[in-house]
Amino acid sequence: MHKRLLQLAVDPANRPAFDVRSVQVYPSPNENFINSSFLDSSMTEDAQSSLNYSNRQGNHPPPTFGSSPNLEAFAIQACKYGVEDRDSALNMTPCFSRPMHEITFATIDKPKLLSELTCFLADVGLNIQEAHAFSSVDGFSLDAFVIDGWPYEETEELKRALEKEILSFKEQCWSEKQPSPALGKHNQNRVESFPCCVEIPTDGTDVWEIDTRQLKFENKVGSGSYGDLYRGTYCSQEVAIKVLRPERLSEEMVKEFSQEVYIMRKVRHKNVVQFIGACTKPPNLCIVTEFMSRGSLYDFLHKQRGVFNLPSLLKVAINISRGMNYLHQNNIIHRDLKTANLLMDENMVVKVADFGVARVQTQSGVMTAETGTYRWMAPEVIEHKPYDHKVDVFSFGIALWELLTGDIPYSSMTPLQAAVGVVQKRLRPTIPKNAHPVVAELLERCWRQDPTERPNFSEILEILKQIAEQVKNNGENQRKKDKISSVFFSAFKREHH
Repeated sequence: MHKRLLQLAVDPANRPAFDVRSVQVYPSPNENFINSSFLDSSMTEDAQSSLNYSNRQGNHPPPTFGSSPNLEAFAIQACKYGVEDRDSALNMTPCFSRPMHEITFATIDKPKLLSELTCFLADVGLNIQEAHAFSSVDGFSLDAFVIDGWPYEETEELKRALEKEILSFKEQCWSEKQPSPALGKHNQNRVESFPCCVEIPTDGTDVWEIDTRQLKFENKVGSGSYGDLYRGTYCSQEVAIKVLRPERLSEEMVKEFSQEVYIMRKVRHKNVVQFIGACTKPPNLCIVTEFMSRGSLYDFLHKQRGVFNLPSLLKVAINISRGMNYLHQNNIIHRDLKTANLLMDENMVVKVADFGVARVQTQSGVMTAETGTYRWMAPEVIEHKPYDHKVDVFSFGIALWELLTGDIPYSSMTPLQAAVGVVQKRLRPTIPKNAHPVVAELLERCWRQDPTERPNFSEILEILKQIAEQVKNNGENQRKKDKISSVFFSAFKREHH
């Protein structure tokens, strides 16, 4: 079925291709679930979706990417926030006895797709209870949703309702103006279609074009969808070199590259990674920055299993807040603030990095677009609503929780499930009971649903400084008490010998 949908989606006239079927979710604790990490393995046999359902009670198969553990985690988290909606996660367990529906879409992979699909289903009156999203290497997206809210078991009426809604929704959300994925011979000429030099706005007062003869590449330190990250030197200075892969270049990628250079060349702050220069002549596009020897906070926490005590955590949080406060004072919204984009130097100073999706805030003060990373993303960005700099405050709150716990946000869920939970169920990470009370209060304020209720980074910075001073004083007082106790104990021992 999945292969058929993807084949249909090759033709723009069929987009989005979709299929509907009735499913039944079983709350057995001993379920064996399909690994939904790899699209190809999931699509080799539709028979996998049955999971021997005929041996169980019920008339319908389970969802293709069955994941009741994730649904249970969803329910537990939602319960903590007092969700009382009839179709909420609190009431999922009794709902498991009745059939639900699985709707699978195949279309072009593009920005804002999650918002479009979730809004589309909501407009039909459906409640998303489970979601899985996959991207293929040739530029397509496969999205499977387990929903309830449709009053009938049979699927034909639901299909007709979806088809009717798509006709009115299609022009807005799946315009045929979207470029098809580059295939075969078309891909060979992609780079040649770009101008000889990427245009970066300039005021004539700065020089940032790199002399590539002075740029020396050493070892590769990372890779991503954009390209590769190298350690190297420029004019004998140790640097990091972010290189865009020529074969992956697109108009959108060049636009983001231009935006990143435009922003980075103007920022100068001790808690923002220092921009050194860029090469703007396709296909050899690269950005050169200072090299951060200790890597990202994400790697420190989750790969090196590093731990921050409270004074160190507060120092890191203050570093981040200073950098972000500077950016916001200069009307720059980062839009993808997360631990992977927070880097440490040899002195454990943390700096904000990666401005690929950052934007200068408009005069109106609001922006729209779905960008960033779902686990750290503010609800208004997920929903494609107007937003401002407070989206970075929400993401900072998630990153601060991550520093506090050492855990990945919503680790029991897929990123898409987390996004749906944040929007529909007001899902948030669980704050540890032993957290400093003022830190706990700050976390809750940072990730409030209403952006206007979140603090600015100037206020966050002052709060963190006050906590750090309090922790420092408490530590000094404790050391004095320990010293007095030690002296008293030594004197006591001498008197009794």
